[in-house]
Order: sequence, then structure tokens, then C-alpha cells
Amino acid sequence: MPVWEIIGPVMIGPSSSHTAGAAHIGRIVRMCWGSEIMEAELFMRGSFASTGAGHGTDRALIAGLMGMQQDDPRIRIAPQLAKESGRRFSFFEEEVAGAHPNSVRIVVHGEDSRTMEAVGYSIGGGAVLLHKLDGFQVDISCALPALIIMNRDVQGVVSAVTSYLSAHRINIATMKLHRDARGGLATMVIEIDSGEDRADTETIRRLHPGIVRVIGIEGDS
Repeated sequence: MPVWEIIGPVMIGPSSSHTAGAAHIGRIVRMCWGSEIMEAELFMRGSFASTGAGHGTDRALIAGLMGMQQDDPRIRIAPQLAKESGRRFSFFEEEVAGAHPNSVRIVVHGEDSRTMEAVGYSIGGGAVLLHKLDGFQVDISCALPALIIMNRDVQGVVSAVTSYLSAHRINIATMKLHRDARGGLATMVIEIDSGEDRADTETIRRLHPGIVRVIGIEGDS
């Protein structure tokens, strides 16, 4: 077992689950969005809603959405920094049957009515799980670098992506496929081994006309 799993991450406290994990979730959502986040609604669930204020969960989520690491001392003043930079983050509580006790649903708003919805869990020790993205179940830990590919459910997309990764000697650690209906929208969730080689998301987006969007997530390893 890695030492960090025993003693916890280097972080701004007080809680690895409610503070460090929350900052981690926010940072992952920022990576998925792909640019600065200026407005978002955060729907707190379970203990994030009931005890989050005392653990600074709201501050940590804001800090992560602004790109701060979990050990950044500015986490404590993240709401002030967000306000000064013109960002708008609104917090709500919601009850969802079966929801993870340390979870949040984040809806990001951008220009031209663009939105993105993500659900994340904090599972302890600063570790997290990205559960859903725009309604699709992804369930990745973000411990490894990952690709989330949104595409139309047409022939040749999977082959184009895996051929690209093979040609660039990028090894697939895990791969999950989801679709809402035959011929509808689909997602490909690929975790890749860490190393010097990195998949170029823009190149992957152009591999096949059925590919709509490609998101790259930096892993912790």
C-alpha cells in the first residue's frame, strides 16, 4: 500500500475527504471544461451538504475550479479570490436517493449557452471518482491519465482511436464504452499508463467524423 494512502495527502485541511478531495474534484471538472470557469452551480449532497461548511468544502471546490492544487494555501481565501476575479459560484443542497455521501453535482456555464454537468465523489485520503459527465457514467479515479471521448455511435470510432494509441505506443490500462441508444450518443473512457508519451486530444478529435469532443485528464501518478 502506498504511504500516501496511510498518512494522507499533502493538503490544506482540515479533512482529506471534505477538503483535499473537494479541491481535487473541482480541478478535474476544470480539466473537463477545458478553459477558465467563470460561473458554476454546485449541488452538495450527503455529508458535503451537512458538514461541508465546517470542513471548508465550499472553499476547496471553488479553489479546484480555479485550478488550485490541494496543498495551495490560497484555498482558505478562494471565495474572495473568485469574487475579485468576477467568477460566480452558487451553492445549493440536494437529496438524491443512493447518492454517495461525499458527492457534488457541478453545472458549469459558459458563453453561447454552453453548459457541462459533472458528478464527483470524494472517497477518502484525497482520492476521488469522476462518476458522471454530461449524463454519461464514466467512473474513473483520475489516478492515471485518461481520455473521455464523446462521439456518435457509428462504426469505426473505436478502431480509429485504438489504432492511433497503438501507433504512438500509448498503452491502454482500462477502457469502457457507453451509449445512450444504438446509433445515438456514446462515450469512450480510456485510462492510459503514465509516461512521457501523451495523447494529443485535438488530433484524436480529427481521427473520425463521428468524434464530437475529446477531454484529456492528467493523472495523479
